[in-house]
Amino acid sequence: MVTKQKESWVCVECGHAQLKWSGSCLACKSWGTIEKFVESAVESKRYGVSETSQVVRIDQVESLEITRDTTGIGEFDRLLGGGIVSGSLTLLGGDPGIGKSTLMLMIADSFAKKGKKVLYVCGEESVVQTSLRAKRLGIKSSEIFLLSETLFDHITAQVENVKPDFLIIDSIQIVYKGDVSSLPGSPLQVKEIAMECMHIAKKKGITTFIIGHVTKSGEIAGPRVLEHIVDTVLDFEGDPDHGFRILRAHKNRFGPTDEVSIFQMCEQGLEEVPNPSEIFLEDRSQETNGSVIVPTMEGTRSILIEIQALVSSSAFPTSSRRGHGIDQNRLALLLAVLEKRTGYRFHNLDVFVSIAGGLRIREPATDLAIISAIASSFNSKAIDPSLVVIGEVGLGGEIRSVSRIESRLREAEHMGFSRCIMPEQNLAKKLKTKMEVIGVSRIEQAMNKILS
Repeated sequence: MVTKQKESWVCVECGHAQLKWSGSCLACKSWGTIEKFVESAVESKRYGVSETSQVVRIDQVESLEITRDTTGIGEFDRLLGGGIVSGSLTLLGGDPGIGKSTLMLMIADSFAKKGKKVLYVCGEESVVQTSLRAKRLGIKSSEIFLLSETLFDHITAQVENVKPDFLIIDSIQIVYKGDVSSLPGSPLQVKEIAMECMHIAKKKGITTFIIGHVTKSGEIAGPRVLEHIVDTVLDFEGDPDHGFRILRAHKNRFGPTDEVSIFQMCEQGLEEVPNPSEIFLEDRSQETNGSVIVPTMEGTRSILIEIQALVSSSAFPTSSRRGHGIDQNRLALLLAVLEKRTGYRFHNLDVFVSIAGGLRIREPATDLAIISAIASSFNSKAIDPSLVVIGEVGLGGEIRSVSRIESRLREAEHMGFSRCIMPEQNLAKKLKTKMEVIGVSRIEQAMNKILS
């Protein structure tokens, strides 16, 4: 056995490795995050080709039927494609306090009610703290075993002892291996723990969940290889000040990746939201300027959201541009287009745009709605409450077509809206809707229609 010493400088935020130290990371530009790591690369048969490995023709491989375990949480099962695949490895990431541990405890309770053993490794909390959260959620089961441990060798020993059907590790950044010469949470430790979890899931057939921290930019902390090792990557989004949570599947080897699940945080834990549009619009004021409704797509589901804008005089030499739930760069771009194409002037005005409900929207189809809300507040003129607005805006002021227009119109019609401003290109196809659809090709035309 030959041992080699490899020295590198690694960013603890994004996992980027470089040969020399620098004040900021070359990848994520974070300052003061570069630390020195000495990796002991051990060459052994464990990393080589197994003596039993054989070459097999692809048409001679026997296909096995995938078995899934349903959790009883309809939104979660639908997100994964019908349930959790037995023996899979799933990574769940999200901001602190977003509800990751709560969701894992609810899933553990669902499995325990089916008579399956669950080993919950609560490395960040004591057994007492985790049990108090479980009692608050009304979870009482003799099939859920709690383990407060961070040394992975002790965890594997308890896995051999308990022989669980499901293993939950909370979190991977706090667990470490004693024979790896780096701190817990380092890229090397995270990679090694993930590889060991993969071996547990695949060789022993134990369905494994690992919870991961996120960086300040919202990405899952650790090396990028972590997301390649696991079978499924789930991301919990939402504003901690609001009760709504969105669960996205960024990677799924056994199902779709274009689905989302929406939950609401309550005292009893996370509750499913079967009709998100109704929840997001229940507090809407119909007589307020600067407010517009847009049907947006989250996965294959259409959701109606309210975009609010406020334009007011600035008390400072430099005006402010703030967006909550939308990309700041996109907001600046849309304001520039609106100024150039319609003659509005915002140089001495503060502009604030927010997505009601604490959601984060990245879809370009909301561009026209954002511009409409800003123009409505600028002119102090309310938009027709029965109107929805859809469209992507180009730099030339043109309104570009959007995808899945019929799904959007169907949801808007279901929620009682009767008119829709939409791209003219989408009218080329005959739409099956009872709504009055108005096609526009430029934002000047759209502003006249919306604010008339």
